[in-house]
Amino acid sequence: MQKIKNIILDYGNVIFMIDFARVKAGFISLGIKNVDEFFGHRAQDSLFDDFDKGEITASAFRDGIRERSGKPELSDAEIDAAWNALLIGVPPGKHETLSYLHDKYRTFLLSNNNEIHYRYCMQHIQDVYGVPDNSLFFEKTFYSHEMGLRKPDVGIFQEVIRQTGIAPEETLFIDDSPQHLQAAETLGFHTALCSSEQPLDYWVEQHGL
Repeated sequence: MQKIKNIILDYGNVIFMIDFARVKAGFISLGIKNVDEFFGHRAQDSLFDDFDKGEITASAFRDGIRERSGKPELSDAEIDAAWNALLIGVPPGKHETLSYLHDKYRTFLLSNNNEIHYRYCMQHIQDVYGVPDNSLFFEKTFYSHEMGLRKPDVGIFQEVIRQTGIAPEETLFIDDSPQHLQAAETLGFHTALCSSEQPLDYWVEQHGL
């Protein structure tokens, strides 16, 4: 592997742990049918893609959930609770790993995110760790809902390259979604698939970072 100078990290299940089973249970409680087709790791209703790209507001997203559940009476709080059920938190020690990498490399965050989840995640790390947001750990953070693009669109990686000037062949991209890694590989990025068996710390050691 060519010498790594830059590291791009995903957020969900790389830094901030998530659980798709929990959010599916939440949607079922709201009355969503065919929940596996509605929302999943690899495929989902267009409502989520639109929200991730910031093409619709949180209010419009909630109205979409009401429409698809057939329950116009659902409150904002009920919808947010079901949607945020996905989010578990940042395990102890993860921020220390980010600080270590930030001291040695140009590090960036590239996350498919949305207005509701972003607010919850930032509040979580502030409440638990006293950290106001992720800017402390990265040279620059890239969130899909602010960029108007989302992974695995190749365009989102091209925009990161444009804004940072990094060379893909000198960059390691770590994500928990194979389809996101495949998109990055088409541009020449080195990649690593994060999982519960091979978490971020595993890849730090594996690549001698």
